[in-house]
Amino acid sequence: MLIFTLRRLNLFLFTLVLLTVLSFSLSFLSPGDQITNISGQINATPEHIELVALQYSKHESILIQYWVYIKHLVNGDWGVSMHSQMPIAEEILNHLPATMELSLVALLIAMLIGIPIGFIAAAHHRKVADNIILSFAMIGYSIPIFWLGLLAILIFSIQLAWLPSAGQISLVYEIEQVTGFQFIDILLSDNPYKWQAFQNASAHIILPATVIAIAPATIFIRLARTAMLNVLDTHYIKAAMAKGLTRQQIIMRHAIRNSLVDVIRDVGLQFANLVTLAMVTEVIFSWPGIGRWLIESIYQRDYTAIQGGLLALSSFIFIVHILTDFIYASLNPLAREAKYGS
Repeated sequence: MLIFTLRRLNLFLFTLVLLTVLSFSLSFLSPGDQITNISGQINATPEHIELVALQYSKHESILIQYWVYIKHLVNGDWGVSMHSQMPIAEEILNHLPATMELSLVALLIAMLIGIPIGFIAAAHHRKVADNIILSFAMIGYSIPIFWLGLLAILIFSIQLAWLPSAGQISLVYEIEQVTGFQFIDILLSDNPYKWQAFQNASAHIILPATVIAIAPATIFIRLARTAMLNVLDTHYIKAAMAKGLTRQQIIMRHAIRNSLVDVIRDVGLQFANLVTLAMVTEVIFSWPGIGRWLIESIYQRDYTAIQGGLLALSSFIFIVHILTDFIYASLNPLAREAKYGS
């Protein structure tokens, strides 16, 4: 486990360096002056621009400029938004928790729907139920996310009026932002209508989270089905059947638990796909997350915000990958031996 941890930390640091190189290079590739692109100072006086150039060592070699850029990132100086003139680090801290909250709820919905249905399909392999589930999974994966979001708003918000179509919570509830996570902030607040605010926030998140969860849920169906079929084909399952255990007993006692280990391995990959879908969904549902903020920054050509947002979002997705790998390795030591020979 020590070798596995060191290798993962090494990969984590190497990837972070690559991400910072990419972010740093965007300041040269984007139109305009490099110092303006990296600092966001568009209306500054020539004296102030020269001061910023000195702070970023513009007159030094490219390696020194990159090193100074890294030091600014580590110190929390990610530049200033060209549009709002607010610090990028503050903008990211204001928007990233909303995306994390939405993505985690969507991931939970996708796993709760997809994994059990995948196991049911495997238990009825090559039967009618299996074919129906695979057909619905294929249809669900093929539906465009923006069309599904608009359709959900039309049906559940406009026609049926069951769920709100936009925002994170109604404006009547004044919840002070502490952590940025809406549900945690509600629980921490002193609002006398805390429970009503919690219900209102839950109603707001159901529709966008479900729309995001559809595509990952169909993938979890196929992953769980394949994992269960592989487990049912192993020798120890056949030995259990030879001892007289029924198929239901084998599935409940042995197959589900061992299949889950293989499914967890792919959670990190699906989370990256889910965050990408969340960026589109945040625009449709006016969700105040980093995806919507990033897309608006692209429209406004806010290059400082684009650099900082991409760096923060990519780092967040990679951290989830690393955590998933640690969870998988802790549950399945054989995977560590197969990969690294430890």
